Amino acid sequence: MHTPDRYRLIFTHQESGVGVITDEVVVERTDTFGPGGNPVYSDPTGILRAEISTAGEVRMLASGGYQSPMVPTAEPLP
Repeated sequence: MHTPDRYRLIFTHQESGVGVITDEVVVERTDTFGPGGNPVYSDPTGILRAEISTAGEVRMLASGGYQSPMVPTAEPLP
């Protein structure tokens, strides 16, 4: 099975008085693997890091202290 080089991560959350907010970030595959043995993807800053399985399951990886990242949905990009 082909492992995508890039994914779009879609974060959805509620904001008081505004409704549903959606943020999107494109991440690219790195040379590292996460705790589950799947490739790690990162945004250009290296702050947002995620392990993404071939089934599209996302595990956010903390890149610094005091982070509590939300779990996004992942969409493979060409």
